Amino acid sequence: MKDRLTEIGFAAGWRLVRTLPLPVARALFNAAADRAYKKNGPGTQRLRKNLAQVVGPEMPDSLVRDGLRSYARYWLEAFRLPSQSKQQFLDGFGIAPEHYDYIKTGVADGTGVILALPHVANWDAAAAWVVSNDWSMVTVAERLKPEGVFRQFVEYREKLGMEVIPLTGGERPPLDVLAERLGQSWIVCLLGDRDLSQRGVEVSFFGGTTRMPAGPAILAIRTGAPLYAVDLSFTPTQTYAVLRPVVPPTEGPLDERVKATTQLLADAYAAGIAEHPQDWHMLQKLWL
Repeated sequence: MKDRLTEIGFAAGWRLVRTLPLPVARALFNAAADRAYKKNGPGTQRLRKNLAQVVGPEMPDSLVRDGLRSYARYWLEAFRLPSQSKQQFLDGFGIAPEHYDYIKTGVADGTGVILALPHVANWDAAAAWVVSNDWSMVTVAERLKPEGVFRQFVEYREKLGMEVIPLTGGERPPLDVLAERLGQSWIVCLLGDRDLSQRGVEVSFFGGTTRMPAGPAILAIRTGAPLYAVDLSFTPTQTYAVLRPVVPPTEGPLDERVKATTQLLADAYAAGIAEHPQDWHMLQKLWL
């Protein structure tokens, strides 16, 4: 019954939130974020600890409230994305012209592009912008529980125009599918700041040790496709992107090259998160 109620809740969110006037919806989601801040439940406490790791012991507690409001904005926008037009996807996203050219060149050269990013701002809006530029895109989805919620998220992202392959339980290993898509000049987008396998690469991150998935590094080394760490942040009207090139080393054993590349990604993620920590939506345990 709990799983069924969760499925119904997500389905209702996608149907009902998009029918509300935007100012009303925004006020409701901000109010929910403020209630979560005052309640100080486990997710809020974990966010506070994670942000303190980023900012340091002098972190103002208002940053936690701002972080919860940013997280609420992600969900508000995610629920409303399926009803938006291609032009709205394009207008709601910002990127510097030279960073746009990074992607355009990778697609035109036939290598494809690997975009790896942490859980910042609205990554679904970024994906909608990619496909609205008529580029083919594939991503990997964590197999959520209950299964009905996982299916809803897959359908939601497929409606935005991307191919979604499951992290586990698929017909083929995800890395094989992603490498094949890169060979077809596709864009591969991967969330890369949290290891779900417990077999990730240990990296230094904001003065602590954590694990991050090796997939982006392995793909870049295996295929030669350009790899970028993507930093997203919220402006009052847009999700804004900054791309930071990550160049894998070309010499040495494969495991050392994967580790070095993953550390370079972690450093690039940290540079963006430090600039706008409120937009980093990490409410789970991260550091070892």
